[in-house]
Amino acid sequence: MEKNNDQGALQHPLGSGFSATSTATEVIKGIDLKGKIAIVTGGNAGIGLETIKVLAAAGATVIVPARDMEKANKNLKGIPNVEIEPMDLAKPDTIDAFAEKFLTSGRPLHLLINNAGIMWVPLQRDSRGFESQLSTNYLGQFQLVARLWPALKVANGARVVNVSSLGHHMAPFDFEDPNFEHREYQTLLGYGQSKTASNLFALELDNRAKAHRVRAYSLHPGSIAGTELARDADMELFKQMGFFDEHGNMRPEILAGLKTIPQGAATSVWVATSPLLNHIGGVYCEDGDIAELLPEDPTVQTKAKLHQSGVLAYSLDESSAKRLWKLTEDMTGIEFNVN
Repeated sequence: MEKNNDQGALQHPLGSGFSATSTATEVIKGIDLKGKIAIVTGGNAGIGLETIKVLAAAGATVIVPARDMEKANKNLKGIPNVEIEPMDLAKPDTIDAFAEKFLTSGRPLHLLINNAGIMWVPLQRDSRGFESQLSTNYLGQFQLVARLWPALKVANGARVVNVSSLGHHMAPFDFEDPNFEHREYQTLLGYGQSKTASNLFALELDNRAKAHRVRAYSLHPGSIAGTELARDADMELFKQMGFFDEHGNMRPEILAGLKTIPQGAATSVWVATSPLLNHIGGVYCEDGDIAELLPEDPTVQTKAKLHQSGVLAYSLDESSAKRLWKLTEDMTGIEFNVN
């Protein structure tokens, strides 16, 4: 019986041969995805767009749910084997509509890459009153997987890939006040807990789904130049975090640690396709391999460090993962029975 990754039991690098500088094209070399169906959220730009290009070039049919259809059609034009459909992860009805249309097509789903996410936003709430980063980065992710479960189950070998972040270091999940109704809102705490939730979800999903040959993973893509993730960020916040100097210039040591977009998409593609993971799931990955489990939780701070690595134990805690699953069902009204 394959082991679970509860408490990070499987967090040991495999020696994949890849690194922080490997590109998505390099990690997929020699892998044929003809006949495979993939769904990639957040595919309009950045590492999502690169992921789509690489998967399509390897032969996969890629469905791209998009909040901005005009932008998606423009940016994805000319890429073969791509289908674009409307969906907004912060709007539950659109998730249901997207999933229902896909299920009606009768196709299996081999790869679901939950790439979409937001960061640095001020306090905003969705129509249910849920904080926007939690809603988009995690709750929408949970709902999408739950609704697409029948197609994942019949694929006879599928992977769910949650693009998480080193940002999970910023905060554990706050079970008492996840939506900042009783505590002061800090955007990085909101982001951090949403990414911790994504890790916990992958852990518990893998534990429940592997009997059906569906495996789940979370990952940190790296700190990447040229994406739209920081479009809502305040320059003063970047200065406070030490990323930029007082003149608004990025510090050289920060710049040196940034990945290109092809490098940033590499871990997503590796996790989605590597045969090294055929019998391993629930793990958190980075730089084209399984990440190291950090020996103990450092003091939680809102100041990010681009050159940190590894996964914190609280985001792979078995009891927290089960508790979060039940809380998420209660919050969303979705009973996700993996059977």
